[in-house]
Amino acid sequence: MKKLIVYSDGGARGNPGPAGLWVYICTPELVPVERRFKYLGETTNNIAEYSGALLGIERALALGATEIELRADSKLVIEQLKGNYKVKNPGLKEIHTQIKALLSQAPVTVTFTHVPREKNKEADRLSNVAMDRGI
Repeated sequence: MKKLIVYSDGGARGNPGPAGLWVYICTPELVPVERRFKYLGETTNNIAEYSGALLGIERALALGATEIELRADSKLVIEQLKGNYKVKNPGLKEIHTQIKALLSQAPVTVTFTHVPREKNKEADRLSNVAMDRGI
Protein backbone atom coordinates (compact mmCIF):
# COMPACT_ATOMS: atom_id res chain seq x y z
CA MET A 1 0.00 0.00 0.00
CA LYS A 2 1.35 3.41 -0.96
CA LYS A 3 0.07 6.21 1.23
CA LEU A 4 0.47 9.85 0.27
CA ILE A 5 -0.52 12.93 2.23
CA VAL A 6 -1.91 15.78 0.16
CA TYR A 7 -1.91 19.29 1.56
CA SER A 8 -4.09 21.49 -0.60
CA ASP A 9 -5.16 25.08 -0.44
CA GLY A 10 -6.63 27.76 -2.62
CA GLY A 11 -7.28 31.42 -2.31
CA ALA A 12 -8.49 34.55 -4.01
CA ARG A 13 -7.41 38.12 -3.47
CA GLY A 14 -10.87 39.57 -3.31
CA ASN A 15 -13.86 37.31 -3.51
CA PRO A 16 -14.05 36.88 -6.42
CA GLY A 17 -10.62 37.99 -7.51
CA PRO A 18 -7.30 36.74 -8.84
CA ALA A 19 -7.05 33.21 -7.51
CA GLY A 20 -4.58 30.38 -7.23
CA LEU A 21 -4.34 26.87 -5.91
CA TRP A 22 -1.47 24.93 -4.47
CA VAL A 23 -0.76 21.34 -3.65
CA TYR A 24 2.01 19.78 -1.59
CA ILE A 25 2.28 15.99 -1.60
CA CYS A 26 4.48 14.02 0.78
CA THR A 27 4.92 10.58 2.30
CA PRO A 28 3.66 9.76 5.81
CA GLU A 29 7.27 10.40 6.93
CA LEU A 30 6.88 13.94 5.49
CA VAL A 31 9.33 13.36 2.64
CA PRO A 32 8.30 15.75 -0.17
CA VAL A 33 7.05 14.06 -3.34
CA GLU A 34 5.60 16.91 -5.37
CA ARG A 35 4.72 20.60 -5.20
CA ARG A 36 2.34 22.24 -7.65
CA PHE A 37 0.63 25.55 -7.98
CA LYS A 38 -1.66 27.03 -10.59
CA TYR A 39 -3.12 30.42 -11.30
CA LEU A 40 -6.89 30.17 -11.82
CA GLY A 41 -7.78 33.66 -13.03
CA GLU A 42 -10.77 35.43 -11.48
CA THR A 43 -12.79 33.15 -9.23
CA THR A 44 -13.93 32.74 -5.64
CA ASN A 45 -11.96 31.52 -2.67
CA ASN A 46 -14.14 28.41 -2.30
CA ILE A 47 -13.72 27.44 -5.97
CA ALA A 48 -9.95 27.83 -5.52
CA GLU A 49 -10.02 25.66 -2.37
CA TYR A 50 -12.01 22.92 -4.13
CA SER A 51 -9.80 23.11 -7.23
CA GLY A 52 -6.75 22.55 -5.03
CA ALA A 53 -8.34 19.46 -3.49
CA LEU A 54 -9.19 18.09 -6.94
CA LEU A 55 -5.68 18.63 -8.31
CA GLY A 56 -4.13 17.11 -5.20
CA ILE A 57 -6.21 13.97 -5.46
CA GLU A 58 -5.56 13.69 -9.21
CA ARG A 59 -1.80 13.99 -8.67
CA ALA A 60 -1.73 11.52 -5.76
CA LEU A 61 -3.55 8.96 -7.90
CA ALA A 62 -1.16 9.60 -10.81
CA LEU A 63 1.74 9.02 -8.42
CA GLY A 64 0.33 5.59 -7.57
CA ALA A 65 -1.29 6.23 -4.21
CA THR A 66 -3.61 3.54 -2.89
CA GLU A 67 -4.26 5.53 0.27
CA ILE A 68 -4.63 9.31 0.37
CA GLU A 69 -5.05 11.66 3.27
CA LEU A 70 -6.26 15.03 2.01
CA ARG A 71 -5.42 17.78 4.47
CA ALA A 72 -6.85 21.24 3.93
CA ASP A 73 -7.53 24.31 6.01
CA SER A 74 -10.94 24.83 4.44
CA LYS A 75 -13.45 23.38 6.88
CA LEU A 76 -16.14 23.80 4.22
CA VAL A 77 -14.32 21.63 1.66
CA ILE A 78 -13.38 18.94 4.18
CA GLU A 79 -16.85 18.71 5.74
CA GLN A 80 -18.57 18.65 2.34
CA LEU A 81 -16.25 15.90 1.08
CA LYS A 82 -16.91 13.91 4.25
CA GLY A 83 -20.65 14.27 3.58
CA ASN A 84 -21.29 16.25 6.77
CA TYR A 85 -22.33 19.47 4.97
CA LYS A 86 -24.56 19.74 1.92
CA VAL A 87 -23.11 21.22 -1.27
CA LYS A 88 -25.53 23.88 -2.46
CA ASN A 89 -23.39 26.18 -4.64
CA PRO A 90 -23.52 25.00 -8.30
CA GLY A 91 -19.83 25.74 -8.93
CA LEU A 92 -18.73 23.85 -5.85
CA LYS A 93 -21.16 21.02 -6.60
CA GLU A 94 -19.54 20.52 -10.01
CA ILE A 95 -16.04 20.11 -8.54
CA HIS A 96 -17.37 18.03 -5.62
CA THR A 97 -18.99 15.67 -8.15
CA GLN A 98 -15.71 15.41 -10.09
CA ILE A 99 -13.80 14.51 -6.92
CA LYS A 100 -16.35 11.89 -5.86
CA ALA A 101 -16.43 10.35 -9.36
CA LEU A 102 -12.63 10.20 -9.48
CA LEU A 103 -12.47 8.49 -6.10
CA SER A 104 -15.22 6.01 -6.96
CA GLN A 105 -13.28 4.87 -10.05
CA ALA A 106 -9.95 4.34 -8.30
CA PRO A 107 -8.89 1.57 -5.92
CA VAL A 108 -8.04 4.05 -3.19
CA THR A 109 -8.86 4.72 0.44
CA VAL A 110 -9.26 8.41 1.26
CA THR A 111 -9.51 10.34 4.49
CA PHE A 112 -10.29 14.03 4.72
CA THR A 113 -8.64 16.02 7.51
CA HIS A 114 -9.17 19.64 8.45
CA VAL A 115 -5.89 21.27 9.50
CA PRO A 116 -5.33 24.75 10.94
CA ARG A 117 -3.81 27.25 8.52
CA GLU A 118 -0.50 27.25 10.44
CA LYS A 119 -0.17 23.49 9.72
CA ASN A 120 -0.62 24.11 5.98
CA LYS A 121 2.28 26.54 5.47
CA GLU A 122 3.86 25.03 2.35
CA ALA A 123 0.54 24.95 0.51
CA ASP A 124 -0.16 28.50 1.65
CA ARG A 125 3.27 29.66 0.39
CA LEU A 126 2.62 28.07 -3.00
CA SER A 127 -0.77 29.79 -3.25
CA ASN A 128 0.88 33.17 -3.04
CA VAL A 129 3.38 32.12 -5.72
CA ALA A 130 0.48 31.13 -7.99
CA MET A 131 -1.41 34.37 -7.44
CA ASP A 132 1.75 36.52 -7.79
CA ARG A 133 2.69 34.89 -11.09
CA GLY A 134 -0.81 35.21 -12.47
CA ILE A 135 -1.34 38.85 -11.60
